[in-house]
Amino acid sequence: MKKETILVVDDEPRLVRLVRAVMEAVGYEVLSARDGEEALEVLAVEQPDLVLLDIMLPGDMDGYDVCKRMREFSAVPIVMLTAKAREVDMLHGFDVGADDYLVKPFNAKELIARVKAVLRRSTLPGKGAVTTADLSCGDLTVSFARRRVSVGEREIALTPTEFKLLQQLALNANRVMLHEDLLSEVWGPEYRDDIDYIRAYVRHLRLKIEDDPSQPRYILTTPGVGYMLSCPEVPEVS
Repeated sequence: MKKETILVVDDEPRLVRLVRAVMEAVGYEVLSARDGEEALEVLAVEQPDLVLLDIMLPGDMDGYDVCKRMREFSAVPIVMLTAKAREVDMLHGFDVGADDYLVKPFNAKELIARVKAVLRRSTLPGKGAVTTADLSCGDLTVSFARRRVSVGEREIALTPTEFKLLQQLALNANRVMLHEDLLSEVWGPEYRDDIDYIRAYVRHLRLKIEDDPSQPRYILTTPGVGYMLSCPEVPEVS
């Protein structure tokens, strides 16, 4: 069986050595690149299964620029490596196509858990993935079979993680889903307590599908509890 391959894009030799040692010890193959241009070349040629991408890179492209370029030709899962975890930075990363964040410094256990979780949700179908019918909520349409989302005549480009989040809400339309349940279903049990994380994702998803994200009509918040996809066309769950 071919080993899953991870591309590490970072100009810090010590960090690359750490990632290589940890990942190879649990059965992954590790490639590396020092800057954006090299990373794009390695991705195109080697087609790794996951990219660990530092935000601060030498040269003309930072990690956000590289992520955006990667998304022009690849759907590979991308985990951004960052020394800060501000919501604005997370939203910027999601906007250019990142799937996850890992804050430096991190330990071996955290790195392994995050990589496994991202790979798992990028390859395994979520619950309800066999559903063939489309779900319509006003102008919003979610096609489970084709994995497409549209608002009116406009098709919305979602990352795999964004689609899985919307899919979970759509499959439970008109029912409040707890923060913990959404995190477990979409990201995995490792993320169960990362409430700030899901808030950032929901905010970004609203920017894509809501006419007025500050006054959402699709993804509604129950403060301190969770989120619900409001869909008058679907019978409410009692």
